[in-house]
Amino acid sequence: MQNRQILITGGTGGLGLGVTPQVLATGAEVTLPYITESEVERLQQTLSPAERVRTHFVATDLEKEASVAELVDGMDRVDAVIHLVGGFSMGKTHEYAFEDWQQDLNLNLNTAFLVCKHSLRRMLQHNYGRIVTVGSRGAVTPGGQLAAYCAAKAGVVALTKAIADETKGTNITANVVLPSIIDTPVNRESMGEDNADQWVKPESLAQVICFLASDAAQDLRGAALPVYGNV
Repeated sequence: MQNRQILITGGTGGLGLGVTPQVLATGAEVTLPYITESEVERLQQTLSPAERVRTHFVATDLEKEASVAELVDGMDRVDAVIHLVGGFSMGKTHEYAFEDWQQDLNLNLNTAFLVCKHSLRRMLQHNYGRIVTVGSRGAVTPGGQLAAYCAAKAGVVALTKAIADETKGTNITANVVLPSIIDTPVNRESMGEDNADQWVKPESLAQVICFLASDAAQDLRGAALPVYGNV
């Protein structure tokens, strides 16, 4: 991935703290959309001076198409997109507010569509690209009180597989990883730390993601890869 132009959405978040440094370690140049300045500062503290030079932060609202299009068009090219943005909330279906349902789909599915749509538009211009999205084990084995999250992540899987089918015959691939619980500070805070040593480490998931975003993954298309750890 030396000198590749990589877009990482959610690259300043909990999972991003594991993924972004590993992408930079390959020699890639990284563009990171962000909303919160404090997350930018937190990530920068983990990077070397040389890595900071190859990291570009762009304030972006990924739920707005014009903002996503501006982000993508501002890059010299888009060799790969790694879409990490997502989040979940819990609640029984009969008690779940429709507004919360809509927000879950906006955050998890609609952002994936917009980022993939505009990244793919650029990739098709030079017939090269790697699209990597993050689904969830809940996309294939939904759990109670997670209906909105699981439905949205199932949509991410379907979206990614559809793109893989659309790009047959090109040098563009699309694949999705399906992690179980990821060992992030937010998950430890909300779920406790009793079994955290069994969760998927961000650095471990990052290795899978980096492979999918590299030239080496040219023959892997439309895969949904389970990364479950010991959970």
